[in-house]
Amino acid sequence: MEDYNKDYYWEIYLRDNPLTKDNTKDCVAEVKTGPKTLDKESVAKEIKRTGSELKLPTIISVTSQNSDIILEALLNGDSVQTDLCQFSPRVLGNFASSEALFDPAIHKLTFDIIPTKKLREALKHVKVVNLGAKASVAHIGLVTDTATGLFDGSITINDDIEITGNNIKITGDDAVVGVFFVAEDGTTTKVTRRFTQNDPSKVLARVPALADGSYTLRIVTQFSTNTELKNPRTLEYKDKLIVGNSGGGGEDDRPVIE
Repeated sequence: MEDYNKDYYWEIYLRDNPLTKDNTKDCVAEVKTGPKTLDKESVAKEIKRTGSELKLPTIISVTSQNSDIILEALLNGDSVQTDLCQFSPRVLGNFASSEALFDPAIHKLTFDIIPTKKLREALKHVKVVNLGAKASVAHIGLVTDTATGLFDGSITINDDIEITGNNIKITGDDAVVGVFFVAEDGTTTKVTRRFTQNDPSKVLARVPALADGSYTLRIVTQFSTNTELKNPRTLEYKDKLIVGNSGGGGEDDRPVIE
């Protein structure tokens, strides 16, 4: 993808900014993404379609090997730079002194993901199309770990997560109503502690003592702006939430690399 003469388009919806309570007019953008997510096999098929003489299984094998090599380097604490971004290892959490040991209950391993110059230059060819206000439908917009301030999917057990969105207040007498963490094997853990905050646009919920792994956040509620729903509505957060050392790359204010 050497030729950036082509223009690209991001379509965005605008919705209320949940972080500015005193300003009822400002908005944040939500990018309208496509119906499909590009995965390894899709990339391999695209490589084949665009002229590679390699067989599809060979392309998949090579890309898998590439991922495994990068993973090995990251687990060794190395920085890894690809054409599009640089991964840099990072440890979250405060240490009481210079002699303090790493404590998995307090500290968390993660990575900073920093765009390269190539990616930043490519973004200059993206044009933004404003689709207007986001329809007022129930949805989970963003999950923030209040212990770290990160919204990269990493969460801290026994501390609150801030869930923002629309019509997400937890109400209703049905037994299935609540906030749940669904593990990859389907095991569901319900938040049993009283919510720190429970409003239509924001819920503060305490993360239970979950095992390390990947979880889907699920909200089941009968809340409606007019009258309580007869049947509970189920909402799920679009991104996985991570407990333990599998966290994603958080953002900070360090400059991007060249």
